[in-house]
Amino acid sequence: MTIEQTTQPPHQPTADTVASPDRPIPAPTASSGWPAAQPAGSADRPPAEPIPYHRLARVIGRHNWWRPIVGTFVLLGLALIGGLLIIGAASAVAALLDVPLDADGWPQFGEIPDTALLLIVTAAALPATALAARWIQKRRRGSLSSVVGHLRLPWLRTCLAIAAVPTTLLLAASFIIDPENTPWVGWGTFLAGVAMVICLVPFQAAAEEYVFRGWLLQATGSFLRSPVLVVIPQALLFAAAHGWGTPYGFATLTVFGLSAGWLTIRTGGIEAALALHIMNNVIAFAASAAYTGGLSSDETAADLPWGVALTDATLTVLTTVAILHLATRRNLTTHLTILR
Repeated sequence: MTIEQTTQPPHQPTADTVASPDRPIPAPTASSGWPAAQPAGSADRPPAEPIPYHRLARVIGRHNWWRPIVGTFVLLGLALIGGLLIIGAASAVAALLDVPLDADGWPQFGEIPDTALLLIVTAAALPATALAARWIQKRRRGSLSSVVGHLRLPWLRTCLAIAAVPTTLLLAASFIIDPENTPWVGWGTFLAGVAMVICLVPFQAAAEEYVFRGWLLQATGSFLRSPVLVVIPQALLFAAAHGWGTPYGFATLTVFGLSAGWLTIRTGGIEAALALHIMNNVIAFAASAAYTGGLSSDETAADLPWGVALTDATLTVLTTVAILHLATRRNLTTHLTILR
């Protein structure tokens, strides 16, 4: 059997093309690493079976029932090892510079460097997902990005622009509902914090998206066909990973996980969920950098009060609907198709 992309007439990515929601992707050579398309046939061409994003692990690379399970443990182990290596390196630097440690033995370099270290540790999960896919499932890392085998950068940029609107509205609403009364840090410190956020938060957010909406969504999809059922486990795990603060915070994180998972399946790739997560975190971290102690605060989205949580969940759902509508208008490629 052969595989091709659909909802548009069959197209395939090549190493030197960038996927676009509205530009055809030429067929690849056999060495491109992505399943080759079958040329258009005659009237007796066999029926096509569309494969959605969450079922890709069954048709790309090697699939056995145990590979998603073993791969999950490998991913967690690699992420843990990467994080420990980063912390170990930071501790060594702290010892050389005689940097004080907190009660948990964590180096205290300062508010901005400490936040940067936490973001880098989280980002260690990003290469871990790619290695787990390659080593255990024998598939290219691009199969975690979309049905075309890589990130569709124009579509990602479009989703980032869309996500900026509700995220800015949420920030404004949060200041009204739950205002901060801590001092302004000053322009120098604020700009340094924003620069750190812009450089590192996209990698931190991408790591979380590739773990939850990438790996876990496809791992669950290896066993379950229904997209409704597939989005639930990763959404609950995503909310739990942020800790338990308030019931409202947990609920809004679950709504975000469900929306991001549904977007990933319905648009055929991780770009929309990634855009929502990056924009949300960049603006939230940048806002926190504006006041004293903001970046070092232990509060997360899990601690949101009910008013902010309700606003957040409502905006997330509305943005999801808007992106799905735009994806339909652009005729975005959402499936691979097996020709039998």
